[in-house]
Amino acid sequence: MLFSLLLLHIAFAVISNILLVDSFITTAFLPRRAHFIDKVHLSPPASFFNSERRFSTQLIVTHTASLLTETDIDAKRQEKEADDDAVNVVLVTGFESFNRDLYEKAGALLPPECKINLKVFADSDIRSSSDPSQNEFSRALTKADIFIGSLLFDYDDVVAVASLLPHVHGPRLVFECATELMSFNRVGKFNMEHTGDGPQGPPPAVKAILSKFSSGKEEDKISGYLKMLKFGPDLLKFIPGEKASDLRTWLESYRFWNQGGMNNVKAMLQIITQHWLLENQKGEKQTLAALESLPVPPLEVTPDIGLLHPLLTAREGTTRFATNPKSCKTHLRGQPLLVSIVCLSHVVLFGEQHNNIDLEWRLSSECAAQAEREGFTLAPKDAPRIAILLYRKHVITNQRYIIDLIRMFEEQGLLPVPVFINGVEAHTIVRDWLTSDHEIHGVAKGTIVRDSTYKANEAVAVDGIVSTIGFPLVGGPAGSMEAGRNVDIASHLLQSMDVPYIVASPLLLQSIPMWKSNGVLGLQSVVLYSLPELDGAIDTVVLGGLVGDKIALVPERVRKLCSRLKGWIGIRKTPHSQRKISIMIYGFPPNVGAVALLDVPNSLDHLLKRLHKEGYNVGDFATDPDATGQSLVAALSILCQDSVIAAGVDRMQKAVEDRMQRARDGDATVPETLARPGGGLGGAQVVGKEMNFDDLEKMLGKYMMKKVRRAWPESERGPGINSKGEMVASGLQLGNVWITVQPLLGVEGDPMRLLFERDLTPHPQYCACYEWMHLPEEKGGHGVQAVVHLGMHGTVEWLPGQPLGNDRQSWSDELLGGIPNVYVYAANNPSESILAKRRGYGTLVSYNVPPYGRAGLYLELANLKDLVNEYRTAEASSSSRKELRDSIFASCEKAGFTSDVPLSSFDDSKANATIQSVSDEDFDLWVSNVATYLVELEERLFSSGLHTLGSKPTEKELGSYLNAYFKDKLSEDEIKDVIASVQTKPVTRLTHDAWWHSITSWLQEFPKNFMADVAPSTDITNITMKDDLKKEATAIVILLSKNTEELDSVINALNGGYVLPAPGGDLLRDGTSVLPTGRNIHALDPYRMPSALAWARGIRAAEEIIKQHQSSNNGAFPETVAVTLWGLDTIKTRGESIAIVLALVGARPVKEGTGRTVNFELIPLNELGRPRIDVLASLSGIFRDSFANVVDLLDDMFERAAASDESPDMNYIKKHALELEAGGTERPAARLFSNPPGDYGSMVNEVVGNGDWDRSESLGEIWTGRNSYSYGRKEGGGGTRSGTSRPEVLNKLLATTERVVQEIDSVEYGLTDIQEYYANTGALKKAAENRKKADESGQKKKVALSVIEAFGGGGATGGGTDVQVKDVEDVLRLEYRSKFLNPKWRDAMLQQGSGGAYEVSQRFTAMVGWAATAEVDNFVFDQAAERYALDEEVAKKLQKSNPEAFKNVVRRLLEANGRGMWETDDDTLEKLRNLYSDADDLIEQVASSFG
Repeated sequence: MLFSLLLLHIAFAVISNILLVDSFITTAFLPRRAHFIDKVHLSPPASFFNSERRFSTQLIVTHTASLLTETDIDAKRQEKEADDDAVNVVLVTGFESFNRDLYEKAGALLPPECKINLKVFADSDIRSSSDPSQNEFSRALTKADIFIGSLLFDYDDVVAVASLLPHVHGPRLVFECATELMSFNRVGKFNMEHTGDGPQGPPPAVKAILSKFSSGKEEDKISGYLKMLKFGPDLLKFIPGEKASDLRTWLESYRFWNQGGMNNVKAMLQIITQHWLLENQKGEKQTLAALESLPVPPLEVTPDIGLLHPLLTAREGTTRFATNPKSCKTHLRGQPLLVSIVCLSHVVLFGEQHNNIDLEWRLSSECAAQAEREGFTLAPKDAPRIAILLYRKHVITNQRYIIDLIRMFEEQGLLPVPVFINGVEAHTIVRDWLTSDHEIHGVAKGTIVRDSTYKANEAVAVDGIVSTIGFPLVGGPAGSMEAGRNVDIASHLLQSMDVPYIVASPLLLQSIPMWKSNGVLGLQSVVLYSLPELDGAIDTVVLGGLVGDKIALVPERVRKLCSRLKGWIGIRKTPHSQRKISIMIYGFPPNVGAVALLDVPNSLDHLLKRLHKEGYNVGDFATDPDATGQSLVAALSILCQDSVIAAGVDRMQKAVEDRMQRARDGDATVPETLARPGGGLGGAQVVGKEMNFDDLEKMLGKYMMKKVRRAWPESERGPGINSKGEMVASGLQLGNVWITVQPLLGVEGDPMRLLFERDLTPHPQYCACYEWMHLPEEKGGHGVQAVVHLGMHGTVEWLPGQPLGNDRQSWSDELLGGIPNVYVYAANNPSESILAKRRGYGTLVSYNVPPYGRAGLYLELANLKDLVNEYRTAEASSSSRKELRDSIFASCEKAGFTSDVPLSSFDDSKANATIQSVSDEDFDLWVSNVATYLVELEERLFSSGLHTLGSKPTEKELGSYLNAYFKDKLSEDEIKDVIASVQTKPVTRLTHDAWWHSITSWLQEFPKNFMADVAPSTDITNITMKDDLKKEATAIVILLSKNTEELDSVINALNGGYVLPAPGGDLLRDGTSVLPTGRNIHALDPYRMPSALAWARGIRAAEEIIKQHQSSNNGAFPETVAVTLWGLDTIKTRGESIAIVLALVGARPVKEGTGRTVNFELIPLNELGRPRIDVLASLSGIFRDSFANVVDLLDDMFERAAASDESPDMNYIKKHALELEAGGTERPAARLFSNPPGDYGSMVNEVVGNGDWDRSESLGEIWTGRNSYSYGRKEGGGGTRSGTSRPEVLNKLLATTERVVQEIDSVEYGLTDIQEYYANTGALKKAAENRKKADESGQKKKVALSVIEAFGGGGATGGGTDVQVKDVEDVLRLEYRSKFLNPKWRDAMLQQGSGGAYEVSQRFTAMVGWAATAEVDNFVFDQAAERYALDEEVAKKLQKSNPEAFKNVVRRLLEANGRGMWETDDDTLEKLRNLYSDADDLIEQVASSFG
């Protein structure tokens, strides 16, 4: 594998220079500071360069009897350590600690002429001690004559090694490491130091040579480099001079190292030791002569790409290689271990024409007989065939896990096609050597065109691909240098194959115990999850990890991988009409089907009809004109009633039919939709199961059932239990489709209980529902083959278990079993979708956000605008201005507008101004501010209604998207013209690559044209920009019209196919990059945050925050600012909140050569020009788990800041740390706080939802109790990165916090839209206020809350580094006026039925939450009561759609008055009490009907 192109660029540039024999070019490519010394040329025997040897098939024999024992090695080591003439060699294995023994044995086997004292270290040894004098690695390296390092990438390791490498006396061989280390390569006069001048990359001559070693495709160049490395020494042997000789030595060393294995490593050590000794003439003349004549062992060549199988291992322990079909056939009987790739078609049956090319050994009777003799279980001949991509280096170093993995695949009934590669050629295997039934049929129909490199007669048809490599498919480890750069190529190849692509591997950077304790961490998570997900990888399974220095599998995890593969393949091979699937919708009763931004009833309707069209059996639903998704959701709501559940499954059908009859009789308490013929259910029947604890134990097994019994004793069984104490699973059956409601996560009154008690399990009925659902029918289950979770978001991915890297004890892993999980998820939430994808095995299918609407002005605000316009156009001396002045002020007071724009808004010194005291001039200024604010309100965006899965936007909706995106950059007429031009030219359905390139070709030039520094007044510039904007608008219209692909992707996923990947994000911010929807969305590489734009915006935001604070605090700097770090806004803004933290502290990101952020460097105070501000970083659970690398870097930054040699007066971090340290507090620099490990959320929203709180101060203390765990490098004991409870540090930080900062990342989820903002940020604010000292009046100082609306920060909507920071009170007013109190928004929600009513209800609860933790103006409650509860027509609609939601609306208004949040008159309160009583009676009436 190859991690750095820098090495190759420079090396081959030098080769080119020598070949061209041009002194000028040579000088340009060789370092200026190279020192020239006399040297004896290394002259290996001619046979070493024998080209025939390289291509010959040779027997590589490993004589195990000749290997030294550990005792022999220790004896030889001690002998050489005592020999002063021995060469001191330090070898660092990096990520290959499992090869430590091999390297030590290779060193011990060197001939006596090469006396070396070899010390082998793993990367963990580099940081084994913070004191260099106590670190064995540091001491060894300072005395080293030769250094060899490989696979070193951790930044701290790189820095430590780089600081010591100058001490090395002789050659430094650095292979496949971070670019910062590559420059330390040195052999004699050859080195790779940077000079800062000269050409970059290979010159044309080298490129011409390289092109001969690859297909000529950009994506194949890296593997071409590797091929050429093999020939480098052969080319250089003909070139005289020391430069060529030294470079040849380096290339020879690398060639042996790359080939790997005991003998090759031994030869490499001999080559470099010979070079060092001869170059320095160390030793007597006779000894040197013997050394010079010492032959270099032949290179043992292993194919770069090949196949292997355990049954092909020779009894005598030898390894053979075959390089052509004939030799393959000949040697199969001789039991070779590795078979060259050209034998692929002989190992597994397949040819382009389905021909049997010779007998296939794997499917032969001979193979079966051998398997029987050796007790080896073989998969059936017709078993699904799975390509397994393996690391070549692991194969040639005989890592046991590979053979075990293949063996277990066979035992599980899967026929493996194990292909080993260097790591960079994975895409060439998929492209050239693999095919699938889908691809074959596509080629036959002409819908798929294969690449010219495809091996038509040798490719193998497979049913799935498993990569144990990780990293991107194209380029492997080298592809990670620019994450996602070849995603289009990878997705095109995988889409053509259309089979599951799964990454599964043992952990190479973590031990199994560490994984079991903490999940997958750091760089390992990027390799295994983040980067493969860019290519559309699914169902990642951790197969094991390190045990000491060895790689070990966990057999149960391999079985899990196999079960998931069989699940995907099984549903594909089942005819559509026989496939059994479940559609699961979310809903905490009575809000069944209420999910974010999706119209679930209509989406369910669309999905069922599409399934019917595809040949699925959905009963009569699709052909029944009266059938509707609304009716299905209404019936499912009935099944969720406690009284219905208590009566049992047998009475459920009658309960539904009784409700249908009542609807036909005109009962207002029953949804109208059930009055349709057949209830509108399309013939759906109730199907369910009642299970006792013994039944559940048979499904779960004793181990997991023991946990359930312990957590849920007889007295507390949880919800979903009938009157007999049995667990009830129920749903509606339509043909082979079972529709059900996801079980409650917790218990009534505590719906999210499981998220906060780590030792709990799902309640018994939750377990029973999932287990029975996927249990095969022959074993008493329902036999579902796949589940569709419809809408964001459910709960299975939040169940207790590993935060990342499921194990046997993770409940989501257990309950989902092996069935595919097709998860329909909002495109704008790439944060929580990570959990669905990684913990819940979700193959995500994104759905679009609803159209945007502009708030406009309504009622009194519209009247106010007219008055203001009339006032501003009237003559100054007009008598009407006096009347208008009074009318404007009266209108403002009526609308509560004086809170938004106080009379003193133009001058803070006039805070007590009244309408009578304000001068005409000042009133004009105030009116101007009112007018500006009215424009802001009028133009403010909101999400209008809900989206229906697979629905193509209407012309009006397209206009709303474009209007929101372009603002005033395109006129209404121009937008209409764009839409019309697209609609009159139907979009041809092209292949993925074709349509994508047709749309994006112009986008490549768009940023330059749009952002060019050209005088904007020129007509040419305006025309060019306008054309570009119209082109972008056209692209957006085309991509939005592909919303229909949402259903396409659901169907393809249910076919066991591949779903195209795409980044999750926001249309307003990210533009076309997040379109079309219907994609398997992913997040970003956490090692590349913050992005350049995020960093620039973060700096600007920090400046504005400080300015905002100083303006209200007499110029004083804040000592501590609390910043919330959430996963969602971090992903969508590319790390703006991280950048804000850095900028406040006075630090900046440091990136290494591949673009990864590796350090946060403190900016010197003289450059910063102000004090370092202390920061309390409040981490969401998702941020904590998804950005562990950022957490570590931040923790390190705070530690360095606290320990810096700076005055506490200019470094508030140090000031507070010293104060804590003086009190005996441990880790006084801890600044990153979150929930306990594995837990999520503050619980404040649960408490507010239940009304179970007394004073608002208690909400702050709940937050504090839930967020007292500190995270970072120095937490959790020994670097396991678990959290440590540090309440004393948190309390100190809260006491000094003067301001809280919160980013809002989207229009759809504002402060008032979801509970999490007040429950976390508002409660944090309250916790800080609780710790302030009271003044003489008993009042505590308020803590300010700064809000940054980060949506629309990029794309055509502009934004750039222009950042507005507002106080929370101002943002709340803006949001309430533009959405919640806006009849336009209200009416859009009312049209969505039960789901819309639920959204309204949730905002009333959030309003109470904000009133408790911040301030909500009285006018908000006044108008909320007027718009929703006291408007008779609106109240009827809410009550009919969702009685519980309406009851909550009224309840929250009464609660607000009771808690002193809202002042209103007695008449209003009496009306509300009557409404609440009526609503309560109605709900009781509904419930009693099921008794």
